[in-house]
Amino acid sequence: MAVLPPKKSWLSAPLRTLGKRLGKPVGSEPGGHGQQITDYFRKKARQQGYTLSHSQQRVIQSMAQQAGQLDQASARSLYLHGAVGRGKSWLLDGFFRAVPISQKRRLHFHDFFAQLHQGMFRHRGQDDALGMTLDELLQDCRLLCFDEFHVHDIGDAMLIKRLFTALFERRIFLLITSNYPPEGLLPNPLYHERFLPVIKLINAHMQVMEVGGAHDYRSQPESGIGQLFTQGHYVWPGCTAQRQALQLPPLDSPPFALAVGTRELQARLCHERTIRFDFSDICEQPTAVMDYLELSRRFDTWIIDRLPNLEDCTVAAQQRFINLIDVLYDQDKRLLLIGQRPLRDSLGGTAADLARTRSRLGQLVEVGPAALGAV
Repeated sequence: MAVLPPKKSWLSAPLRTLGKRLGKPVGSEPGGHGQQITDYFRKKARQQGYTLSHSQQRVIQSMAQQAGQLDQASARSLYLHGAVGRGKSWLLDGFFRAVPISQKRRLHFHDFFAQLHQGMFRHRGQDDALGMTLDELLQDCRLLCFDEFHVHDIGDAMLIKRLFTALFERRIFLLITSNYPPEGLLPNPLYHERFLPVIKLINAHMQVMEVGGAHDYRSQPESGIGQLFTQGHYVWPGCTAQRQALQLPPLDSPPFALAVGTRELQARLCHERTIRFDFSDICEQPTAVMDYLELSRRFDTWIIDRLPNLEDCTVAAQQRFINLIDVLYDQDKRLLLIGQRPLRDSLGGTAADLARTRSRLGQLVEVGPAALGAV
């Protein structure tokens, strides 16, 4: 059965040169860990051609100050929020790499939370299942970075309060990024009031800073250089002639059972490190983040076929699609997404966090019907 063309096929996107000039962060610490933070970001911005926004400079200044106090109880954890593409993950990654300690972990919150659930289930007969699980997952960790933190489930919200309380008691320095300010977490009015203790906990123990600015860094073609995810493609309309021309799997591939942990999902292709699903197989069934994480360990290239207009799907299906793209982006998997209409016309909907999904999928190379004439 035909699979994806090799990475160096005609589908590969050309690289473009960077055109921004360097912006210099202000307020760097005179020495120690703080100076290493400011030096790192100054060098990284120069290499990537970034002009740092005023809010990014303020965050880097705070990072430098807190890094200089990591060995002291006075170090204050950081919570960064802002719209998609404003450089939050770039700041988090830079801080993580620049801080010269070995006892540090950088995790996507989805992945960590899945491991937390699994560990607490294993230790469910113990008095402190949470503590034992954190001992296993974090060991002697002093710096813990969570990217893309969000909450939409009240059950998760209750565990998050216990988790954050335990992390602050252990004096672990947290750096968290989110699209939402603390007050915007778990926006569902049915549950938001029950989440207020977590919001108070965040505000009491963390410096909350907005990463703003008018520029969307993800919109730069160069922003995804080196990422496997951004070498992926969005193909439409996915007709038979286009599939044959691009050597894509046929549309009528029958489903088969694929074991994922103790469950079975329906897939359409499984060839070496490539997996293919119809959208309905993976997003309109009761799948979960833990399923996507397990599959991402087994498959590097993902084909998601028959993408509908999300606006026509249930909010639950929209949210599963959001979670799936989050996992594939964070685990840096190559994605081939196939729909019937242009990408901008396929990503309507009302689910929270769709803006992040649109931004991430916007980094894919779009291949429309006009490409048939170039084959």
